[in-house]
Amino acid sequence: MTHIKVIIPAYNEGASIAHVIKDIPEIVDEIIVVSNNSNDDTEINAKNAGATVLLESRKGYGYACLKGMDYVSKQQNKPDIIVFLDGDYSDYPEDLNKIVSPIINENLDFVVGARVKTLREKGSMTFPQIFGNWLATTLMKMIFNAKFTDLGPFRAIKYDTLLLLQMEDKTYGWTVEMQLKVLRQKLNYTEVPVNYRNRIGVSKVSGTLKGAIFAGVKILGWIFKYSFKK
Repeated sequence: MTHIKVIIPAYNEGASIAHVIKDIPEIVDEIIVVSNNSNDDTEINAKNAGATVLLESRKGYGYACLKGMDYVSKQQNKPDIIVFLDGDYSDYPEDLNKIVSPIINENLDFVVGARVKTLREKGSMTFPQIFGNWLATTLMKMIFNAKFTDLGPFRAIKYDTLLLLQMEDKTYGWTVEMQLKVLRQKLNYTEVPVNYRNRIGVSKVSGTLKGAIFAGVKILGWIFKYSFKK
């Protein structure tokens, strides 16, 4: 039996988090919501929906993910797979089965849920998101011969592989750092197309000019760092 845990970074996702948790397939052993300094009902709604709730006062997507990983590392029974999923209900949690399938059935190390145009609801990705994804994945293809088409946050990875990557980014560079390290270590990976809809609430990254610029700088910084790394 494959043991799966889900880590959901969440900052003020009180209106959406219970929907996300409810739609996660029952094959998951534990759902871990990391409240990233939320000041709404995120924590109580997540707890009432059946999730384990952790608190991370330092703002940053990576900080929240690392908090979840630290919690898992202290458990006696470790999972086989970790799934990362946003708390805004833009992803379809039921697609988790598709995302973990290549790991379970083909023994791959890492899977990204690709938000392909044909499965995206109109307006669900902003122009900065679309352009940023295109630029980042194009550079990864040119530099590393990568096959990635998206930096989608809905992703699954073997737990042992995740530890091997020694993740460190604290903010917006988390997703691209993971993909670059998978490429550098020549691990087996794939993408699977996933559905994507307009999120509940306003994006904390792409919804603001400051967030979009900062995310873009972080992403490009990681790519260029790894392009010159021996």
